Amino acid sequence: MAGKRRRFTPEFKARVALEALREHDSVQAIARRHELHPNQVSTWKRQLLEGLPEVFAGGAGRKLAKEHEAKVRELHAKIGELTVERDFFGAGSSAEPGGAGADDRAGRAAESFKAVRAGGREPVVAVLPAEGGERGEPGAHASH
Repeated sequence: MAGKRRRFTPEFKARVALEALREHDSVQAIARRHELHPNQVSTWKRQLLEGLPEVFAGGAGRKLAKEHEAKVRELHAKIGELTVERDFFGAGSSAEPGGAGADDRAGRAAESFKAVRAGGREPVVAVLPAEGGERGEPGAHASH
């Protein structure tokens, strides 16, 4: 079947989901009556049940959810930034975190991220292997 994808209004979805929730008819009967796949009816029923608490939460519940999502996005961005800094600049001359030179390199990385963000663009960093090999050993060749 190579037809155009059907779109349904939120009102139609709610009406079908309520029918399924009432359980007067089976999901298959409801799907057949509305020319839908039974999985679609079950999905809309599940979405209705999951969304019901928000109906009674009022504006406060939605505001808290949006604030939570914004905080999660902010924290994920910070985790990504710190991971790039760590991976790009390494842990210093020793293989352990906080090795010699790590603080200086981390500070320079933070400054370059701030400079890029000030321009209104997201930072883009390409991590390439050192010329001396994967860990920068002298005499090793980058191509293996």
